[in-house]
Amino acid sequence: MTDPLRWQGIARDEHFKALVRKKRRVVWTLLAFSSIYYFLLTMLSTHFSHLFKIQVWGSVNVGILFAFSQFIVSWSIALIYAFYANRVFDVESRKLYKRYVMHP
Repeated sequence: MTDPLRWQGIARDEHFKALVRKKRRVVWTLLAFSSIYYFLLTMLSTHFSHLFKIQVWGSVNVGILFAFSQFIVSWSIALIYAFYANRVFDVESRKLYKRYVMHP
């Protein structure tokens, strides 16, 4: 069983608080960007529908390309988060783990 006092110590640690702030900043930034981009499709398609009807190639128009870009943006956001989590969050978490669990 884990020691509750150890977890209280981790929660008070300045490095842990900084890690939580970094993670929140990254998550909320990516969430805001993805939400804006998602609702941009709806807003543009209703208010500027004439732009979405522009033919690009054959039966492919700007609307279809913009809708398809939603998938690309979603995967990009997931990759950005995974890259950042691996490079920053995991490294900081390992340091905290070593400090409090391996060497209490």
